[in-house]
Amino acid sequence: MPRPRYLHYTIKMSSQAIQTFNHSIQDATELLDHFDALNTNPPPPPNAEVLKRASLVMALAALETYIEDRIIEAASAVAGGTANGGRLASFYLSSLENDLKYFHTPSTDRVRTIFEKYLAIDVTEGWKWNHFDQVRAKAELNRIAKKRGDIAHRSLRPQAGQPVPHAVTRDELRKHIRFICDLVASTDKYLEVKLSEGG
Repeated sequence: MPRPRYLHYTIKMSSQAIQTFNHSIQDATELLDHFDALNTNPPPPPNAEVLKRASLVMALAALETYIEDRIIEAASAVAGGTANGGRLASFYLSSLENDLKYFHTPSTDRVRTIFEKYLAIDVTEGWKWNHFDQVRAKAELNRIAKKRGDIAHRSLRPQAGQPVPHAVTRDELRKHIRFICDLVASTDKYLEVKLSEGG
């Protein structure tokens, strides 16, 4: 089945982190493709909803991986690597690695805090694109992160005989994936500029 046009998410930037993101976000889009394929002959099987929930979890995992990889990449460049930067660089990078063990869900505050701590850059200042300004982008990320947490930790699995709204609709999921891709592109572009200016 050919991929719907809106699911061709490839962000062209120079960081290694964004290249990894481009690969890992495909899990989220492929799960949505599978959901769509199951819906070609309505009604879909009742367990098809799990694909949408899994897709949202995978999309946030791709974002989390991007944030972790991007800050390591930038911090390593700033520190000059452990070989060139000596013990101070080694301490700086090992402190970052330790903090990333507790990073988990990429909410606005967590993303902003870690970039400010290690690079003295508020990446949320660069969260501006098309119909999103910084305030709206922050709120949307927090909303998606909360929804992912509810799905991952509370399941939000529909129960037989109890009609409830789906945890995430197909249209919402498509918008969430698009938002995450735009957020990554905006973050990468902003970091590239700020790092070239020296912070």
